[in-house]
Amino acid sequence: MNKITNNKAWFLVLPVFFIVAISAIIPLMTVVNYSVQDIFGPDNRFFVGTEWFKQVLDDSRLHEALLRQIGYTFSVLLIEIPLGICIALTLPRKGWGVSACMVLLALPLLIPWNVVGTIWQIFGRADIGLGGYVLNMLGVDYNYTQSSVDAWLTVLVMDVWHWTSLVVLLCYAGLRSIPDAYYQAAKIDGASRWAVFRFIQLPKMQSVLVIGVLLRFMDSFMIYTEPFVLTGGGPGNATTFLSQYLTRMAVGQFDLGPAAAFSLIYFLIILLVCWVFYTVVMNAGQREEH
Repeated sequence: MNKITNNKAWFLVLPVFFIVAISAIIPLMTVVNYSVQDIFGPDNRFFVGTEWFKQVLDDSRLHEALLRQIGYTFSVLLIEIPLGICIALTLPRKGWGVSACMVLLALPLLIPWNVVGTIWQIFGRADIGLGGYVLNMLGVDYNYTQSSVDAWLTVLVMDVWHWTSLVVLLCYAGLRSIPDAYYQAAKIDGASRWAVFRFIQLPKMQSVLVIGVLLRFMDSFMIYTEPFVLTGGGPGNATTFLSQYLTRMAVGQFDLGPAAAFSLIYFLIILLVCWVFYTVVMNAGQREEH
């Protein structure tokens, strides 16, 4: 018996494609158009080809911002992913404590990004902030407005405080999806706690960990609001990341051509890294299953 298909159902998807075209594709094409032209006015523009791309790629300040961004992003991932897994493993599985922990973990995620920067801006000050005051009382010469290391660490700790909860919630959801039969079988076999984690919990969390790493990579690689509010990119350029460098170029200097070229390079870097990570992790998971 032949299966009858109704291709008219595809018309229901057309509004989605229309919305995506308006909100994403058309602005992207506008950026591509700006990246190959030198614009002096609405009716005064010249085609320059790849000149802006060459100029951006030869910019030493961009190279410094890129290295700074890569170091920050990988620091975030190396801290938040293991920390999130450890916290998720310690959370209760039953009782009223589950609801209490979920509410507490969700609180940092509900705070707007600009408010997070303001909170830590006040918290880290030695004159009016609790964190800065306590560190100075302990003999630590802490001042994130003057020390590049202090500013970098403050932004990093702020991000860990703000977003580790997301990793915890994803990992906890993956742990709760594991049937009790797996734990019962491991207990009968006399498996150690490490063996249970290595061969049962970690493989079952693979899909949520991939989502968590991709989300945290993309968000940390495009971070802007929190360090802008907290340090303004300083002291010097210590916390000036790629998004802030792009904003200065587009808004501060109004160099639309180089900014558009930089935006496309920025987009391609994120897309390439996410694709490589996803492909490697999924291929590794398939090899372990076989």
